[in-house]
Amino acid sequence: MPDNVMPLRPVRRFAIDPTRRLFALASVALLGLAACKEQQRPPRPAPVVSTMTVTKGPLPFVVNANGQIEPNRTVAVQSLVSGMLTRVAIAEGDEVRQGQVLFQIDPRPFRAELERLQSTLARDQATLVRARGDSVRFAGLAKDGYVTRQQLDQTFAEASALAATVAAGQASLQRARLDLENTTIRAAISGRTGQITLRVGSLVRAQADPPLLTINELEPVLVRFTVPEQAFEEMRRRSGLDKALSVDIVPNVGDTSKKITGTLTFIDNAVDRATGTVLLKARVPNADRSLWPGQFVSVGLELTVDQDAITVPSEAVVTTTNGAFVYLVEDGKAKRVAVKVGRPAGTLVKLDSGLVGGEQIIIEGQNRLQDGAKVELRSSLSKAAPKGADRGTNAASKKRGAAQ
Repeated sequence: MPDNVMPLRPVRRFAIDPTRRLFALASVALLGLAACKEQQRPPRPAPVVSTMTVTKGPLPFVVNANGQIEPNRTVAVQSLVSGMLTRVAIAEGDEVRQGQVLFQIDPRPFRAELERLQSTLARDQATLVRARGDSVRFAGLAKDGYVTRQQLDQTFAEASALAATVAAGQASLQRARLDLENTTIRAAISGRTGQITLRVGSLVRAQADPPLLTINELEPVLVRFTVPEQAFEEMRRRSGLDKALSVDIVPNVGDTSKKITGTLTFIDNAVDRATGTVLLKARVPNADRSLWPGQFVSVGLELTVDQDAITVPSEAVVTTTNGAFVYLVEDGKAKRVAVKVGRPAGTLVKLDSGLVGGEQIIIEGQNRLQDGAKVELRSSLSKAAPKGADRGTNAASKKRGAAQ
């Protein structure tokens, strides 16, 4: 090669790293997808809520409690004499009337004792008649000096002693007659009998436990319940203690929809310091025997009626540390309104301030709301639902036809 000719240098090309090239392409693709998603994202739908109209009207003030049924009167039947049981005139669970014969104890020993006392009394009465005659004669003889004063006093003393003996004999005879009558045991009240503890042939002990049976009066019955001291003070403030208040009773088992009405008849004279409650009792006619002694019931004691009370469902009220509020619907938007919550009334709650009645209050879906947010009523969705339901029904019928 000549000296004046310069050699050609190869052109250096910068090599690009394949990893960097793939990263760049992926970044561009992701940016493109993100831009597409932002353009295709639909607007967020308005929350779906349920509403109801705020009511204004009379609201009873009711104190709720748990109660138990007890008989109006109960009698434990016991024998007043001891002897052999010879007859049981009723069966367990029978309805008995006052004065009806229940049991018979062998009366023969008591009849024999009665006859013995009668004869003894007759003898003592005859002796008394003779002693009184002697005292009259001795009194005449004493005037003439035929008997001494000591003999006269002795005669009068013997007559007085015999008079006391006759009086004691008459008392014993009366007791014997009573014992003979008590061998026939009768029902002291009308009601329903319980379990019989002794049978014919058993030896009955006077006034021994357990009793022969128990009779419970079921018409009427009493409902025994307690109320807290705070509710008792509210009762005194609103109704006093001498007013015959109405009491609603609902059984805890069976037909719980049945409401039975009674009347408050008893208020205890002291607060139980162990429980902080006051004992009350209500009387229920119970003509249909729907209530049974020992049964547990729910009791509602109506004190007064608050007129023009504003009530809303309890689930409509949202409680926070700063107070309570509700959401109303105005012009398709949610409006937050602060309220003051009063006393509960079943599933409702009384509002002391915040609403005036007639507003549309949100009762479902309010936990996802903000003040001023647009809302959609659930009723509007239910009107459009049949179209979708029809389409689903038609599609399902087509599938079933294809399968056949």
